[in-house]
Amino acid sequence: MNDTLKALQGDFKLFLQALWDQLDLPSPTRAQYAIADYLQSGPKRLQIQAFRGVGKSWITGAFVLWTLFNDPEKKIMIISASKERADNMSIFLQKLIIETPWLKHLRPKSDDARWSRISFDVLCSPHQAPSVKSVGITGQLTGSRADLMILDDIEVPGNSMTELMREKLLQLCTEAESILTPEDDSRIMYLGTPQTTFTVYRKLAERNYRPFVWPARFPKDITPYEGLIAPQLQEDLDNGAQSGECTDPDRFADDDLLQRESAMGRSNFMLQFMLDTSLSDAEKFPLKMADLVVTSVNPTEAPDNVIWCSDPKNVIKDLPTVGLPGDYFYTPMQLQGEWTPYQETICSVDPSGRGSDETAACYISQKNGFLYLHEVRAYKDGYSDNTLLDILKGCKKYNVSTLVVETNFGDGIVSELFKKHLQQTKQNIFVDEVRANVRKEDRIIDSLEPVLNQHRLVVNRSVIDWDYNSNKEHPPEQRLLYMLFYQMSRMCRMKYAVKHDDRIDCLAQGVKYFTDSLSISAQAQIDLKKREEWDDILEQFLDDPQGSANHLVLGMDVNQRQQARGKASGKEVPNWS
Repeated sequence: MNDTLKALQGDFKLFLQALWDQLDLPSPTRAQYAIADYLQSGPKRLQIQAFRGVGKSWITGAFVLWTLFNDPEKKIMIISASKERADNMSIFLQKLIIETPWLKHLRPKSDDARWSRISFDVLCSPHQAPSVKSVGITGQLTGSRADLMILDDIEVPGNSMTELMREKLLQLCTEAESILTPEDDSRIMYLGTPQTTFTVYRKLAERNYRPFVWPARFPKDITPYEGLIAPQLQEDLDNGAQSGECTDPDRFADDDLLQRESAMGRSNFMLQFMLDTSLSDAEKFPLKMADLVVTSVNPTEAPDNVIWCSDPKNVIKDLPTVGLPGDYFYTPMQLQGEWTPYQETICSVDPSGRGSDETAACYISQKNGFLYLHEVRAYKDGYSDNTLLDILKGCKKYNVSTLVVETNFGDGIVSELFKKHLQQTKQNIFVDEVRANVRKEDRIIDSLEPVLNQHRLVVNRSVIDWDYNSNKEHPPEQRLLYMLFYQMSRMCRMKYAVKHDDRIDCLAQGVKYFTDSLSISAQAQIDLKKREEWDDILEQFLDDPQGSANHLVLGMDVNQRQQARGKASGKEVPNWS
């Protein structure tokens, strides 16, 4: 018997097998043994991401008992997204201690010992901290101490949908670190399923919490996993394992997974069973970089039509991307028609006070229903004279006719300051004051999504370079938050979707100004021009057949033909006739 107990103490996988037998459960599967091995032999700080239903919470509960089985003096804290879930784990452990014959010795003999769902003791020396304590992630963490910390499914949709939520959750994780005792054998473990590309688990990996990722099937593409696939699965892939095969058929057979995928939907299945967030993110974040048309934008004129295409040949590889994985910038496939001046150019301004927010300005032109983003500027000094004058310099550069200024900030004072500077600089620009009364996230998406879906927003390449290299005074992780295209790709309809939204809000405001103009079809404009050209040819042919033929042979456009006939200048121009 002593040899058996020593064997159980020395190998957690044997302990897990024995406990499963005691509970009359089937033997642990390959994936469960792999998780058990990682729990026992893994680093001081680790995280486990495995498909739903693999039993990682049960295995971790068994690991807590194995830890106490080896050393009853250990102090353990179980943290979950909710207090109820953490308490359920605590109740499960108490039940196992009571009902498992070779664990009964852990139950305390003193009547004064703690024994509740919140916390309980095992047979150990009196101590201020309980042997096992359960708490929700938002509960009282400070003041506690633990040798082993289990953070089980702390990330759920309700606390991780927005940048602000994730930042708060990450801060709570940082607080958990301070609870860990400063011992060589103390450990902290995270278990869970990522809810988004921007999951806190990725941030934890950057902080040296070594991940272990075990999807339900061998993936077709391992790129989304960023080299974090469990070693056993990576070895299988290296040895020729086929994509789509079950990684743990003893747990979930192929038919079972197919049924679940059909019932759950592909997006949810990819999230819960493949631990791949790309599809769920695609639904959650509607503004895609791939829907933009990126090229060099002329400051004064544009073609009649711009043709977008997502052919891989059109992917731009020399510009920095901060969008979601797999979301690239594309060049236009073709520019059609004549290059003529823009029909209107505006400057959209989103003012702010001094501080962390920015005053943003976007210079946008419109022609034939296409919008052209020339330049974006951002300032940290609020609405100072230098800022306003610099914005007006840009207006002169792009021949802006209208200044669109949001009046929510300062109740219109910025507009009045602009008018004063316009008088002083003798610029004839109309100031159009707009006031937002719709929630910001909805307003931004409603303004931009239809335009992007129709590939009507053409972005100057220089805007992307400037945006990426702006705010160099901030740390790298904070610089991202200020970038226009980071804000665009992370925008969703949740409140406080992104921490900083000044640039994307400014762009959306400018796009909304052109909403009526966007109903103009580029093809309709081209057709109208062709009809006008044909009418001119017909008119000239009736008046001067030979001259008309000569002009057509020379390839003259309508303006050149009219000039040759003296219609444009008012006098006759020599021609072949």
